[in-house]
Amino acid sequence: MTRRSQRRALSLILATFVAWSQVTPAAHADPRPAQIEAWQQSTSVRLQADGSLSDVLAISPGDVWAVGQQEIWDVWKNRGTIRHWNGSRWAEIGIRDNTAAGNLRGLAAVSSSDVWAVGDGHDGLPFLAHGDQAGFDRVRPLCDPPGSDRVRPPCLRAGDWLGGIDAKSGKVVAVGSREKNGLILTGQGNNWTVQATKEQGALYAVSGGFAVGDTGTEPLIVHYSGGSWKSMPLPSIPGGYLRDVQVDNSKRALAVGGVYRGPGDISPLALTWNGKRWRELRLPRSEARLYGVTGDGKGRYWMTGYDPARAAEPFMLRCEKGDCETIRGGAQQGRSSVRLQAVAYLAGKSTVWAVGHAVDTKDRYTDVVESFAPRTTTSKS
Repeated sequence: MTRRSQRRALSLILATFVAWSQVTPAAHADPRPAQIEAWQQSTSVRLQADGSLSDVLAISPGDVWAVGQQEIWDVWKNRGTIRHWNGSRWAEIGIRDNTAAGNLRGLAAVSSSDVWAVGDGHDGLPFLAHGDQAGFDRVRPLCDPPGSDRVRPPCLRAGDWLGGIDAKSGKVVAVGSREKNGLILTGQGNNWTVQATKEQGALYAVSGGFAVGDTGTEPLIVHYSGGSWKSMPLPSIPGGYLRDVQVDNSKRALAVGGVYRGPGDISPLALTWNGKRWRELRLPRSEARLYGVTGDGKGRYWMTGYDPARAAEPFMLRCEKGDCETIRGGAQQGRSSVRLQAVAYLAGKSTVWAVGHAVDTKDRYTDVVESFAPRTTTSKS
């Protein structure tokens, strides 16, 4: 595979990164900002050459996690990475597994001592890891055997793919694909189950009992109800796909993605849930790609992605009460493009952090962490 075709394939893969299944902190009483947010700082966790961050979650301002990969173009050196922010600096967290993690796409946490990550393993199997600041261990879930077979087979097998994860006390849900259908892995400890969707396609993110993806031709959302996952009625959107979902509660959620109409012809897509049905949210007209979404739990949402019309500027949409506006960061010398793959809201600070990568004029990747807050707030990262 040439570097050019690798890059094209990576762009498609990175679109799935933002399978962001982060913990959304409970609603806090922080006041709504009087002024629109402004970009505060652009920095990096300092990954090795050609590195990118795919997901981020914020448990508190001093407890932020991010995952991604390093040495993207080298199949032998490519490694997944887990990073932690303690309020003053980023540190790499070790992964205790001889086979090593490949690209890590998704993060979820019950608490700072109960964090989960999903992605690829270098052994050809999906990679599921669990840990805390002391390190992560690979988890190889076993499923209940069919019939009278007493041997518990592995839940995951070669060819399976995991893109997103959600974690609550006593229950972990990871989603992806198996062959031509969506895959849902549920459990914790020694009790795991696997369910495939009836619909063909793949699932990229999961949160609060909703999982999102596409059938290959239209958006797909499945919901956990009555002990199983079932598809939900959606507006007819040919070419539509979903890559992330933010769930505030059973009556309010937002899913983001895009509508593919042909090579280079993609428009952003957002679907809102009101407890009864999904409907399309009107967005500013553009060809932006949306990868990730977060919210404050009170109806404010931030969506990250990439706008090819102004590729060198970090791009974000902020939506509230059905109204959305674009927020852009400043272009920096040497950056030809910036893609923000995921976003996290820091409760109590009115601050949002977005992660992804920047590409320079020589096609080299550098991980980025972009933060913004109300203009009266000083943010450090």
